[in-house]
Amino acid sequence: MDTPGRKISIIGAGAVGTSIAYSALIRGVARSVALMDINEEKVVAEALDLSHGLEFVPRAEVIGSPDPAVCAGSDVVIFTAGAKQKPGETRLQLAEATINLVKKALPPIVEAAPNARFVMVTNPVDVITYAALKVTGLPGNQLFGSGTVLDSSRLRFLLSQHCGVAVQNVHAYIAGEHGDSEIPLWSSATIGGVPLLDWVPLPGWPELDATSRAEIHKEVVQAAYRIIQGKGATNYAIGLASARIAEAILDNEHRVLPVSSLIDDDFHGISDVCLSLPTVVDAHGAGERLPIAMSSDELGGLRASAETLKHMQDKFGL
Repeated sequence: MDTPGRKISIIGAGAVGTSIAYSALIRGVARSVALMDINEEKVVAEALDLSHGLEFVPRAEVIGSPDPAVCAGSDVVIFTAGAKQKPGETRLQLAEATINLVKKALPPIVEAAPNARFVMVTNPVDVITYAALKVTGLPGNQLFGSGTVLDSSRLRFLLSQHCGVAVQNVHAYIAGEHGDSEIPLWSSATIGGVPLLDWVPLPGWPELDATSRAEIHKEVVQAAYRIIQGKGATNYAIGLASARIAEAILDNEHRVLPVSSLIDDDFHGISDVCLSLPTVVDAHGAGERLPIAMSSDELGGLRASAETLKHMQDKFGL
């Protein structure tokens, strides 16, 4: 099949990787989806299963292989391979084994698809993204992490449920680490154009006071643990989120997404770390960060989140 400009390769054919492939097909994001996994029998079977549904989605092809060459010609490569998170285990505890995997697996993929935009999804995504940049030498716009795109979606969902409005009318971001030290940017959030901190409850709906906001923040942070406890892994929402990031790249959307990219300048005293801030995503990858307003508490939380991540980087010699 001739599929110029619309090829996505997904590294790892587990629950997350296959959910990304499924989401990309359903949304019509790509004309070609390549799955790569070291387990040849599984990756071929997953590709075949997806292929059997191609009649019902926009025109596409699906291929599966353990060979990095399957990624050749990719416009976007989404890296999901890594150790599986266990109940009660933090994302940061997964780092060492996954970093070693990235060091081994990523270079031949970059060699096969040197012009692709690389999106790291494997947890802990910020530390893994930083390690991947060191391993590959790719620029920060070309390789970045999914960051807090999913966390921000969780935040918007919970706010919509609390306030009685459609989730599409809630605009709010989670910044910092994709993990326990992440922070909500309340001061820049809006609901239907109304500043969140000025929100007056609709008749019959509860106040969105400091206590409610703190509870929503806590639920966002604990969301993954709750899902992992119940079903073993999170996959559907991150599948949709990752496909949305790929779509922003392929369609050159200039979409603002809180992806995790390298801060290589002095951003409010933060540098040499990968974390999430609202960022313009287009065909070039992760572009400019927005000069978003933050309260002193939010800025303090962002700096603390950065310190958490830098400590992990130092721990693993990055």
